[in-house]
Amino acid sequence: MGVFTFENESTSTVAPARLYKALVTDADTIIPKAVEAIQSVETVEGNGGPGTIKKLTLIEGGETKYVLHKIETIDEANLGYNYSIVGGVGLPDTVEKISIETKLVEGANGGSIGKVTIKIETKGDAQPNEEEGKAAKARGDAFFKAIESYLSANPDYN
Repeated sequence: MGVFTFENESTSTVAPARLYKALVTDADTIIPKAVEAIQSVETVEGNGGPGTIKKLTLIEGGETKYVLHKIETIDEANLGYNYSIVGGVGLPDTVEKISIETKLVEGANGGSIGKVTIKIETKGDAQPNEEEGKAAKARGDAFFKAIESYLSANPDYN
C-alpha cells in the first residue's frame, strides 16, 4: 500500500466564517443549489458530527451516481473540516481510502484561503493515476468557486 499526499490552496473573496458556514454547517442545502452536478446531500448515518456518513447524489455523463463522505473531524473554532471518501464513484478500485483535510484562513481584503491536503492510500502496489489527480484537483477548484459564486450572488446569506 502506498500513501500519496497532494496539497492545494484556493483563494476566495468571501470571508472565511461565511464560506465555512456554507461549506460545512449548511452544506446539505447550499451545495445542491450552488453546484449544478450535485442533486442532493443527505445524511445516511449519524447525527452530523464525526462518524456521520453523507451521500452526495450527482449527475455525471448523463448518469446518476453518488459519493459517500465520512466526517472525521469538525473544528468550527479553527474553520477546519476533515472527511474521507468511503464509497461510490469517488473511490476508484485501486484506492483503499481518500482522506481530505480542509481549513479556511483569512485572505486578502477580507477574503479567505482554502487549504486542502488530500491523502490517497492505494491498495497493494497500485500507483495513483496522475491524470485522475489533476482531474480531482480541477473538480475541487470548480466546487470551491461554485460555492463562492453562489455566496456572491446571494449577499443576504449569512
